[in-house]
Order: sequence, then structure tokens, then C-alpha cells
Amino acid sequence: MARPGAAPRMLHYRLSGDWSALVGLSDADNDRLSLRVARPDDWWFHVRGMPGSHVLLRGPDGAEPGKDILEETAAIAAYHSKARSGGVVAVSCTRARYVTKPRGAKAGTVQIRKEAVFKVRPDVSRLAPPTASRE
Repeated sequence: MARPGAAPRMLHYRLSGDWSALVGLSDADNDRLSLRVARPDDWWFHVRGMPGSHVLLRGPDGAEPGKDILEETAAIAAYHSKARSGGVVAVSCTRARYVTKPRGAKAGTVQIRKEAVFKVRPDVSRLAPPTASRE
């Protein structure tokens, strides 16, 4: 079990245009990634209605991701979930500023507002293998 203040363990995918996707590896890592590491303007992703990793999309300061980058990150979130073997999967996306933790909720549980939903196939096959890191 990781220490409560420990840096989250995560996978780091490099995407085109200096964008990165950070993927939590456990419930505790998801909490730290979503609530401590995330910057307000980062994009947050999670498969809808199933357990899975929290995924942050981070890019150059002030840059807005194109639809292709958002869909690629949604596919990463779907891949790192219990829906990995499914067909088309619904993935929630919002800015990290709209992700909060309900009082007393267990690790990895969050509430989100202002979500968009992407329907994607779980896939990381076109990406370079991720690197493991601690933020």
C-alpha cells in the first residue's frame, strides 16, 4: 500500500504535438493523479459505468487539443479499464477543475461536472509503449 502523500504511480503516453496522457495504476494513484497532480486546465478521462484508470491529458500551456487528440486519449482510458475487451465504449471527459472527491468516498471515487462523452474503441496499438513514472 502506498503512503498517502506518495507520488502516484502512472503510465505516461507521448502523443503528437507535445501532448501527454498520464494513466493512474491503482485507486490510490487515481486519487492523487486526479486531485493533486492535475492542473485545472488538464483534461480528465474515465470510462463510464465501469472500473478503470483515471487519465489526464496534458499539453503545451494555452494549447487546445484537437478532436483527434481527445479521441485518442479517450481510447487510452477505455483500454485501461474493465471495458478493454468491449467494442465501442463510452468515455467521460471534462476539465480537471470539474473533478471533485465526495466527502468520505473510497479511493478512486470522484464526481465530475460539465462532461462530454466520447464513443471509442479501446486502443493503444498506434502509440509507442508507455513509460512508467512517478509524478
